[in-house]
Amino acid sequence: MSKLKPRERDAIVQALRAGVVPKLGLRHIQVGRVREIEELVKDMDRISDGGSAIRFIIGEYGSGKTFFMNLIRLVALEKGLVVMFADLAPDRRIHATGGQARGLYAEMARNLSTRTKPDGGALASVVERFVSQAHRDAEEQDLPTGSVIRERLGHFEELTGGFEFAEVIRRYWEGHETGDDELKSAALRWLRGEFATRTDARKALGVRTIIDDASVYDHLKLMSAFVCEAGYKGLLVGLDEMVNLYKLTSSQARNANYEQILRILNDVLQGSAENLGFLMGGTPEFLMNTRRGLYSYEALQSRLAENTFARDGLVDLSGPVVRLASLTPEDLFVLLANVRRIMQDDAGALPDDALEAFMAHCSDRIGEAYFRTPRNTVTAFVNLLSVLEQNPGVEWSDLIGKIEVSEDLGEDLTEVDESTGAQDPGDDDLISFKL
Repeated sequence: MSKLKPRERDAIVQALRAGVVPKLGLRHIQVGRVREIEELVKDMDRISDGGSAIRFIIGEYGSGKTFFMNLIRLVALEKGLVVMFADLAPDRRIHATGGQARGLYAEMARNLSTRTKPDGGALASVVERFVSQAHRDAEEQDLPTGSVIRERLGHFEELTGGFEFAEVIRRYWEGHETGDDELKSAALRWLRGEFATRTDARKALGVRTIIDDASVYDHLKLMSAFVCEAGYKGLLVGLDEMVNLYKLTSSQARNANYEQILRILNDVLQGSAENLGFLMGGTPEFLMNTRRGLYSYEALQSRLAENTFARDGLVDLSGPVVRLASLTPEDLFVLLANVRRIMQDDAGALPDDALEAFMAHCSDRIGEAYFRTPRNTVTAFVNLLSVLEQNPGVEWSDLIGKIEVSEDLGEDLTEVDESTGAQDPGDDDLISFKL
């Protein structure tokens, strides 16, 4: 295992204490799920080779969906893909008519990452890389750079929204060439979906369209083609918290979103998408509920139905649905040992007996949930180590029995009213730890 950097250590500890997934150092705490990871790595290779992929990452609250998706995100970056990740929310969804879909795209575009800029904000560098390559090619061929850009993006005009996309890239080059930072900024704003009206876009860039609710998926396809032109291997889109679609009270709004998911799924399964992949994270209810989940949309249910032969311990990971299996007690022990190694030096580290006692205590309190949804368990363990670190005279054996750890019952499932887009107040307290 590579050496743990102080910055990674701090990020891991702070994130685990808060019950969220760290963005750095995931390799230091990853355990289990080897076969699932292997399958997703194959997907990344398929995207790099010009294909497409879509996976629905399904698991209980706290089971590690977000962690798993972030791990695959890092794999994609290492393989030369560009990634766009965002969480769905009441004001961000795949399909809408009030700006929520454009809001989702804008969030993804702000989070766009590459291997050299893994924390997001990489859109400008991707565009700069493309125009710089075009400029070098133009100099070698003794041609105007604008002509080379027009030639390299010529096939975009056959795609929905492609003409305007290519025109915005050309306008970016004009700003680059003339030193007009305002024009470059306007081009990036357009590419990030930040223009709310066509009038503003026409005034700033001379283009007649913008990225709006109806064109989000079309522009994801354009972005995947563009990053390939810029020298990357493809685009991976990650959408977490898909349960926000399940929460919509309006069946019409839910079905419109599910229809968009069906469109994406069909494109991928039929080979119509190139160099493009999707990860969508959700709970079993989001997938299987026949009244409000994906299974309520008949066409999706037929395409996402599980292999009937994959029962009694048999698995099939080739389909679009990846169910995250529970961690075994052995996996959880390794996970706690990894956390111990990150937080403590070898001289003062907790003995293995303490880890076993902690696991036994959690098992007594919440049963099998302590390894089926390990988020709360890990958070409690991090808090335990923090108390021991700051109180040198305290023995771990005196604290184990006093730890209160509760089962992770999930986040607030309050419905979202489509008419207001607002979420009713709810109790978001998921973690309980006391000594």
